[in-house]
Amino acid sequence: MSERLVVIGGDAAGMSAASQARRLKGPGELEIVAFERGHFSSYSACGIPYWVGGDVPVRDKLIARAPEEHRARDIDLRMRTEVTELDLAGQRVRARDLESGAESWTGFDKLVIATGARPLRPPLPGIDAPGVHGVQTLDDGQALLDSLSAARGRRAVVVGAGYIGVEMAEALLGHGFEVTVLNRSEQPMATLDPDMGRLVHEAMDGLGITTVGSSPATKILTGENGRVRAVATDEGEYPADVVVLGTGVVPETSLARAAGLPLGVYDGLLTDLSMRVRGHGNIWAGGDCVEVLDLVSGRERHVPLGTHANKHGQVIGSNVGGGYATFPGVVGTAVSKVCDLEIARTGLREKDAREVGLQYVAVTVESTSRAGYYPGAAPMTVKMLAERRTGRLLGVQIVGREGAGKRVDIAAVALTAGMTVEAMTALDLGYAPPFSPVWDPVLVAARKAVAAVRAAG
Repeated sequence: MSERLVVIGGDAAGMSAASQARRLKGPGELEIVAFERGHFSSYSACGIPYWVGGDVPVRDKLIARAPEEHRARDIDLRMRTEVTELDLAGQRVRARDLESGAESWTGFDKLVIATGARPLRPPLPGIDAPGVHGVQTLDDGQALLDSLSAARGRRAVVVGAGYIGVEMAEALLGHGFEVTVLNRSEQPMATLDPDMGRLVHEAMDGLGITTVGSSPATKILTGENGRVRAVATDEGEYPADVVVLGTGVVPETSLARAAGLPLGVYDGLLTDLSMRVRGHGNIWAGGDCVEVLDLVSGRERHVPLGTHANKHGQVIGSNVGGGYATFPGVVGTAVSKVCDLEIARTGLREKDAREVGLQYVAVTVESTSRAGYYPGAAPMTVKMLAERRTGRLLGVQIVGREGAGKRVDIAAVALTAGMTVEAMTALDLGYAPPFSPVWDPVLVAARKAVAAVRAAG
């Protein structure tokens, strides 16, 4: 008799798990039923700002696999169907068809929870006014594009200056809007230390984007037609014909909470290395709804990225399908851009190191992406943290032009391997004048960090 796998969530983690399980077990061995409440499956939410901005010409380029393709592989993917309740004792889920309203129960032998994350929508007066947009789904992206086309003026306000905020600022700038970014923190990109965030701030100002720090939005103001006309802060009002919310996300774990499944300090599901929900042998979870181990700090954290979600799905599918795989954790690597400015980070910020009680040294160097004499050499700033006593690499942040962002991968590998900054200075990296100075900027930072560790005793 075949088993039934039920998957909640039809995007990266959920459908990667379903697909990998199907590769290992045929329909006669494993029935797979997946529920997705949206209109699309297996798509890149990370690509939405680039579709809105016009770098990606059409929406469907962001869709990796349509529902029909999953169904052709004997995965019963039920679109526009929302799971509303988990009955763990009875091993079943209740689902509602969002088109007809019909509800039904579906039993499972194995369950995968891949419910993703939900955008933080601050409880501001006027937050639901026409012209105010989040950018979590493809439907959100289309609604924003329609709003940009319908807007009578060309003023946009972005609330929040994290990854989505700065990426959407660029997209709006490309549509010819006058863009203001309102940020709760003093500097944009709170995933960076403030001194590195200041470099992003200066670059955004140079691009014509007005960035206002320490100014959280307090109210969305509307006109006589009910549509947004401005965003208010304690300092004043910022006129807006369109508002985009870039205030971050939190794990979507309301189902899990109601069912009594274990959640962490960030409200994400807690799993073991095989992505099994702790204490439950037949339930797995992955993607933006889980917390994962930070290999540098040793603590759990919430890192909502498509790279992790796809890896989680592969691990889950392998284990569900009878194999064995693990997800050891993350070092917190991320990269983004605003126009031609590249922004990258991995490991711990100074704030993070202090919170976990690590003593550290921090160094900053300025270098170029290529040999200084080679045409197109662009400036970049690299900041590096190392543990004071051992010299272990703790984190790297990079802000610069072309060729800066992906250099963070050098540090990500070094962090994963637990390298010291002294060991990093001996790395045999590729060199030629079109690609790097003789000493790569990351290694220049490592050399300076070695000196700082020695000076600190």
